[in-house]
Amino acid sequence: MNKTMKYSLMLLLTAAIWGFAFVAQSAGGDAVGPFSFNFIRNIIGAVVLLPVIALLDKLGYGKKPKNKEEKKKLYISGALIGVVLFLATNLQQIGITYGRSAGKAGFITACYLVMVPVIGLFLGKKTGLHIWVAVAIAMSGIYMLSMTGPEGLEWPDILLLLSALSFAVQIIMIDRFVADTDGIRLAAIEFLVCGILTAVPAFIFEPDKWSGDTGMMLGAFLNPDAWLSILYAGIFSCGVAYTLQIVGQKNLQPTLASLLMSFESVFCVLGGWMLLGEHLTGKQVAGCILVFLAILLAQFGELKPRPQLS
Repeated sequence: MNKTMKYSLMLLLTAAIWGFAFVAQSAGGDAVGPFSFNFIRNIIGAVVLLPVIALLDKLGYGKKPKNKEEKKKLYISGALIGVVLFLATNLQQIGITYGRSAGKAGFITACYLVMVPVIGLFLGKKTGLHIWVAVAIAMSGIYMLSMTGPEGLEWPDILLLLSALSFAVQIIMIDRFVADTDGIRLAAIEFLVCGILTAVPAFIFEPDKWSGDTGMMLGAFLNPDAWLSILYAGIFSCGVAYTLQIVGQKNLQPTLASLLMSFESVFCVLGGWMLLGEHLTGKQVAGCILVFLAILLAQFGELKPRPQLS
């Protein structure tokens, strides 16, 4: 299989997991609070990767740091990305929890699709014309897919815009750091740092979720529905999807990677249709088609053979 196609499929699977996780994020955030939800899901994501790292090392596919310099680079890279992920996921979770429209939340979050190539320009990264055209088509499709009501911009939407900016920075940072490090180890450190940082606001702003009359972890955390959401978000959304994101970005241009991951909006709507019995309007179907065409356009440009120098 062509390498570009292989890594593109990884990112499409990432988008599918994130899209179907939207229901879990909404339910889990409502049940236990946005910070507590993100704290536990990230710690679970880090723990889930530990046996994966051990297995890959045993099979000879791992990439252990060879010296102190490589270890330092791995830890610093993972920590920096973890800080950005802390900002991105918590701004997103608060925006989802307190926003009124899930579709609008999905559209605003997907604005990182435009932010990635814009930030890339300031970093000297050139983006082909076909990618810019694909971004414009995809944003039009996501708008048709998500913005189904007349609501204006509200304070949760500002948080989602800041979240989108943080996700754009995270994508570019992964593109910068992942080439020389073990992607799985990088993801584990990223989740651990994000989880530890999120524990602070979780205990400060959501103490009722962590203590009951007996001073133990009680309350909402005894709700089995909350744990189903947390486990899905921790194991699949964090442990699997973010790892696929890091591995998938290795051989892909960051703008193409963000375009592929923007398909999350399509899977989000499809998940609501399949799991919640929601109906797709003609406008939403047209939006799905536009996003799909945008991805095909971006892939076509990336798959064109480069001219050979004689």
